[in-house]
Amino acid sequence: MNTKSITIIISLLTLLILQSCAQKQAPMKTDNTGKYNELTPEEERVIVDKGTEAPYSGKYYLNKDSGQYLCKRCNAPLYESADKFNSGCGWPSFDDAIKGAVKETPDLDGHRVEITCNNCGAHLGHVFRGEGLTNKDTRHCVNSISLNFAPKFDAAKMDTAIFAAGCFWGVEYYLQRADGVISAESGYTGGHVKNPSYKEVCTGRTGHAEAVRVIFDPSKTNYRNLAMLFFETHDPTQADGQGPDLGNQYRSEIFYMNEEQKKIAEELIQTLKLKGLNVVTRVTPASTFYVAEDYHQDYYDSNGHTPYCHKYTKRF
Repeated sequence: MNTKSITIIISLLTLLILQSCAQKQAPMKTDNTGKYNELTPEEERVIVDKGTEAPYSGKYYLNKDSGQYLCKRCNAPLYESADKFNSGCGWPSFDDAIKGAVKETPDLDGHRVEITCNNCGAHLGHVFRGEGLTNKDTRHCVNSISLNFAPKFDAAKMDTAIFAAGCFWGVEYYLQRADGVISAESGYTGGHVKNPSYKEVCTGRTGHAEAVRVIFDPSKTNYRNLAMLFFETHDPTQADGQGPDLGNQYRSEIFYMNEEQKKIAEELIQTLKLKGLNVVTRVTPASTFYVAEDYHQDYYDSNGHTPYCHKYTKRF
């Protein structure tokens, strides 16, 4: 084998190795459109490309609320608010992480230690030790843009609302984004079958509607606001269906928790009828709510898409 042949073989092997490395690294650049949450270009610059946000600019730098800090990319819990402290560095600082949530990797230059989400590999920032700032002598210096925040709440002070308006994926998508909403959960209610499965509800013979149970903070919003949003994010004039989803399980219905909710729902329906809309939304006492299968929860956020049969239309 001559020198030219050896050179060609080495070049081909090098190319194959580089292609293999690129294939292994590629999913980290594209997961945010599928498995992980969708990222803005600036979020991707920090979280995927390992950039750094400007100091003192992050939304959580001075946040003192109680709760958990989650990975912006995959929602994995990373830090407790009890471990956050003001180091004066310009970025959120924590002297501890939730056990097993954060991975530490020395930078190639050997000067710093990078911290990443142990679940999805998202870049968080760097960890420093030996500064003597807290008793734990540790500072996780984290970019706010790499985080989401889930505040703690007093369940006894929260309120509940249940709405059905077609496929629960779209209903949940809009309601969980409303101010004051703590959680929005997809499920089934209004029927006669106990613990129904999605497959059973899809037959239209269980009597259940695909519905969303909303937990909200009445000090930040109210039932009327949520009910108005319900009417403005689906077509309340379409009977037994919503968009292309047809069947009794896709009906428009409000399941009220008390007489005050019933009164508000009926008032809003009357308002819409006076505007010329032939509203077919049912108003029914709430009954047992069965939580849907895990893959139905946060469906659009998990898949990086937006609703195909729900859209916002101002009606009030």
